[in-house]
Amino acid sequence: MAAPAGRGAPLALGLSGLLFALCGLVLLFVLPSLVRDQVIKNVRIDPNSFAFTMWKDIPVPFYLSAYLFEVMNPKEIRLGAKPVVNQRGPYVYREHRYKTNITFHDNGTVSFLEYRQFYFQPDLSDGREEDYIVVPNILVMGTAIMMENLPQFLKVIISGALAGLGQDAFMNRTVGEIMWGYDDPLIDVLNSLVPGLIPFKGKFGLFLNFNNSNTGLFTVYTGATDINQIHTVDTWNGLKKVNYWRSNECNMINGTSGEMWPPFMTPSSSLEFYSPDACRSMKLVYEQSGVFKGVPTYRFVAPKTLFANGTDYPPNEGFCPCRESGIQNVSACRMNAPVFISHPHFYDADPVLVEAVDGLHPNKEQHGLFLDVHPVTGIPMNCSIKLQLSLYIKKVSGISQTGQIKPVVLPMLWFAESGAIEGSVLQQFYTNLVLIPSVLEYVQYICIALGVALIVAAIVLEVKRQRNAREKSPREPDPQTEPPWSSETTPLLQDASKTNQNDAAEA
Repeated sequence: MAAPAGRGAPLALGLSGLLFALCGLVLLFVLPSLVRDQVIKNVRIDPNSFAFTMWKDIPVPFYLSAYLFEVMNPKEIRLGAKPVVNQRGPYVYREHRYKTNITFHDNGTVSFLEYRQFYFQPDLSDGREEDYIVVPNILVMGTAIMMENLPQFLKVIISGALAGLGQDAFMNRTVGEIMWGYDDPLIDVLNSLVPGLIPFKGKFGLFLNFNNSNTGLFTVYTGATDINQIHTVDTWNGLKKVNYWRSNECNMINGTSGEMWPPFMTPSSSLEFYSPDACRSMKLVYEQSGVFKGVPTYRFVAPKTLFANGTDYPPNEGFCPCRESGIQNVSACRMNAPVFISHPHFYDADPVLVEAVDGLHPNKEQHGLFLDVHPVTGIPMNCSIKLQLSLYIKKVSGISQTGQIKPVVLPMLWFAESGAIEGSVLQQFYTNLVLIPSVLEYVQYICIALGVALIVAAIVLEVKRQRNAREKSPREPDPQTEPPWSSETTPLLQDASKTNQNDAAEA
């Protein structure tokens, strides 16, 4: 049965509003599941996922920026003076990472080797690889500490051998040699005098094992069975934990391999990863929310406890023997050499370390590390991981090359590994994982708002129609319910009736 005339517009508006509101409510309850399913599909380690290509051959342009500390007063240091250093650099290298031996396993894990290659970028650098810089002679000063408890006569013999080879406490070498290695006959001499003291042959350099080498065999979870475990390390080189440190907690291999993290983060989340270069797991904590080129991010930074000593932070007792807070002794995984890692310029460390060396100027902006991660996917958008290598030096009895050097942790080099998603990769990421979910989220609220507005409009129109109808009903009867002689024809009928009555009386 057709709706009465005048009621069509309110009814149509009401039905349309109800339809829009229902669509919005359906999206409100269904959309989170749809977005979650889409994210899971795109981030898990699967050859068909969006993130797989990014994971396999990282398209992000990574750069290694190295800063060397030039020793300005080597002769005075040998006589017991306070070290003075001058930062040189950056010496910038384009870093290319790629994975090989990718093998999927039935238990929801995948194994791989990741290789790194470095290419010097003269146009981005402040200096050349051929620049000569005076730095501590790591082989001499490092082995002097390592030989400290040897018999005195043996140390004297070794000191004489060092003198015969022209070795001193400091050396003047090129940036390329310091970083990527140089041939030194001292290695063979030391190995012949103290077998096993230096378990390698040939070249020696701070980053010798970085270039064209892998970081070990990682086996991580793909997220196929549990998305919350994606990228989490199952084993590294077949190990569930390492044996460098003095506690099970410090030896644990926790977190991911340091490239991506599980999705759906909250401010209470943390970024934990295992670093083969630092021989330990590290944990970064949430600092603040932000936006990177239109992509919402969470910034994670290093807590003050990261390199704290066991006194200030008892869980780090396993990394000892410790010195001041803010530096970590990594001699256990660096051939027992007295090497320490820290933030650059001893940022966030005990002020005693900074005061012991002139030329250090720690500040958060330049020396604090950070990772900006898209919380929905767990994929880093922008990062800069910074670490410093320092050498503990001092006078060692019997080794004349060490002179009267006072004990000090002397910075040698710090580096930053930085990268940010850009170009077509950023655009594709933004479209698929940020823009489309955001548009759908807005659509659900637009539908609900439009539906409510249409329903309200329908109600207003219907009320107005009924009011008009009531006002018109005494004067303008509805022709569909009253006879055609009502209203305007009534006076004529009354006049006709009176005429007939008069005629009858006269008769």
